[in-house]
Amino acid sequence: MFRKLFITLFLTAGIVSFCQAQSQALLDPQSAQKANSREEEIYSSATDALNNGQYNAAIDGFNEVAKMKGRRADGAIYWKAYALNKAGRKQDALSAVAQLRKEYPQSRYLKDAGALEIEIRSATGQKVDPASQPDEDLKLYALDSIMQSDPERALPLLQNILQGNASPRLKDRALFVLSQSDSDKAHQALLTVARGTTDPDLQKKAIHWLGVNGNDRNRQVLNEIYNSSNNAEVKSSVLHAFMVSGDKQRMFALAQKEPNLELRKSAIHWLGVMGGHAELQQLYKATTEKEAKEQILHSLAIGGDTQALIEIANTERDPEVRNQAIHGLGIAGGDEAVTALTNMYNAQTDMETKKQVVHSLFIHGAAKNLIQLARKETNPELKQELVHRISLMHSPETTEFMMEILNK
Repeated sequence: MFRKLFITLFLTAGIVSFCQAQSQALLDPQSAQKANSREEEIYSSATDALNNGQYNAAIDGFNEVAKMKGRRADGAIYWKAYALNKAGRKQDALSAVAQLRKEYPQSRYLKDAGALEIEIRSATGQKVDPASQPDEDLKLYALDSIMQSDPERALPLLQNILQGNASPRLKDRALFVLSQSDSDKAHQALLTVARGTTDPDLQKKAIHWLGVNGNDRNRQVLNEIYNSSNNAEVKSSVLHAFMVSGDKQRMFALAQKEPNLELRKSAIHWLGVMGGHAELQQLYKATTEKEAKEQILHSLAIGGDTQALIEIANTERDPEVRNQAIHGLGIAGGDEAVTALTNMYNAQTDMETKKQVVHSLFIHGAAKNLIQLARKETNPELKQELVHRISLMHSPETTEFMMEILNK
């Protein structure tokens, strides 16, 4: 009985001592704080060593932090792997990546570690299969790596991705990788997708990449796709690709002859973006459709062709089209446009035209000119329009003008 009592007292004392120790640790966080501080100090020193190319010192530092099993442990293992790779110890680096996966399966460094592994295996001649990668971002890294190290082997993998059930993001990346290759086979694979009809979204993206690499061969292919397609969306994608590639000649030809008004308007729009001033002026003179003319005027404004817009605004007989030219001057901007608009206001007698000029000066932000016109204007309706526009603008001049009105 005495022995049982002794054991009971011994165990009770042990439990009490353990609880007291735990309570002390909770009540006095200094020891934990010191440990965290030490971890941060070593981690920071190892990072500095890595940045300075002192890889062995970095490896030692990160290894010490990893052994602490603190909050920096997973990051330390990843950066140890990185430093090992930089130091030429590639097998040890792969072992560190495996350690990270095993000990910290939820680490935020796993994706970077996977990319590092792909880089190491590719550099050492080991096969890397994008399809075997569990993470989509890792598949993307693998694609880029293989295309740089072994383009011939990469091509069938890329084709499998494009023809399979991969995500749109991965397929888009595969197209991009194909478009960056100088290989004839890669170019043919890209052309196959651009000409295809099985996946319209993928076809449009392939057309885009043909435009980005807009050499003469690609421009000719784009022209063939445009002429052979009956799909307005595909044709619209080709027009955009012509713009990206800078093919002003083909864009101008389509702006002249395309029977579909919407597609023709799209070609006219892109001509403005491309700065096709002469082509747009020629189109305007040859066009009789009001809607097409208005699109040309908008494109002239986008292209900043102030001279053409001034001439049209002064000579166009159709009031609606003339107002569109005046509106375009407000978009085009510049001192020349402001002077021309002010002169138009003073020379015009038509109320609606004058209001359009006021609106265009407002779009331009020409507060001083609007104030000058408002001070001289005697027509109540026009004066009200001018003051209304000025009140929406914020500058010292407009504030002074508003005070001038209030003090009258």
